[in-house]
Amino acid sequence: MNAVTSLFVRKVVAAAGSGVNASSLLQSVGLDPDAKADPKAMVAATAYYDLLEKIAHDIDATDLPLRTGASMRCNDYGALGLAFKAAPTLLGSYSRVVRYARLWTSVVAYELKADDQHTRFMLHRSGARRLGLRLSNEATLASATAIGREVSQDGAFTPLEVHFSHPAPRVIAHHEAYFGCPVFFDSNHDALLISAESINRANTLGDAGITQFLQQHLDQELAQITGTKSLNERTKDTIARALSEGLPKMEDVARNLGMSVRSLHRRLADDGMTFRTLTENTRQELAEGLLRDERYSIAEVAFLTGFSEQSSFNRAFKRWAGDTPATYRKAQLRLMTST
Repeated sequence: MNAVTSLFVRKVVAAAGSGVNASSLLQSVGLDPDAKADPKAMVAATAYYDLLEKIAHDIDATDLPLRTGASMRCNDYGALGLAFKAAPTLLGSYSRVVRYARLWTSVVAYELKADDQHTRFMLHRSGARRLGLRLSNEATLASATAIGREVSQDGAFTPLEVHFSHPAPRVIAHHEAYFGCPVFFDSNHDALLISAESINRANTLGDAGITQFLQQHLDQELAQITGTKSLNERTKDTIARALSEGLPKMEDVARNLGMSVRSLHRRLADDGMTFRTLTENTRQELAEGLLRDERYSIAEVAFLTGFSEQSSFNRAFKRWAGDTPATYRKAQLRLMTST
């Protein structure tokens, strides 16, 4: 079941205030209004989106995601929040979110994309852009901003830009005031754009020793979740998302997994794997999957698997599969039509 932590549900209902029937809303998603909040108690994602849309029917919900985000504190997230606070820099903090998000949601994945000047803290959530999902995405990035401010020196963290892939609400002044920067809607991604100076600034409570202890605890929690992907699978997912921008570097992949290059190298080696081999396997599997879909030209498949030239892709694919991409595609399409 796709689910989110009930913590978010309780926070958004509280932020809605007296304009809604809080008890009725909580009961509608199976939560006891009088019970203590438990971040490990999960609510179906569709039920959460339905609840957001019910609230939007009763009140003006334009700034509801911002009020929800502003109410979030690191301590609300349990051990993850403590790890966020104890990370030495904001980059380390957001890396923890990327690595451990599965502990409080199965519908959202996070990614960090960096260049020399900026880092994008990106939110990936599949599904139709219904109102509930749009409000949830806004609340998620507002929450990420709130806890970023909590751990930053003097609470001074402000992103350079905020991007949402859905259309703008009627008024965006609330969003610009909350984030303190330009907010772009109808973008091609959902993300905070953060300066290199901000993301590398020391956190107020950074502590390497505490961080290591908490990460061990979180790794154990993550391993206990049914359906949690192995490190190899998560590494391959991260590589696959990056390939359209070229061959990813190990340090970038490690950062998106919330670990050091040394740790990633060691843990892959423990499984008898190298980063180079895993990258090649990922490219081959992605190429084979895309070639089975006629919507993608061979040139597009080459680009999406990290090749700048189709000729290079052709040579690599023949080395992997023993056939050219065109021959492989014809054989696969023949097989699919005969079954």
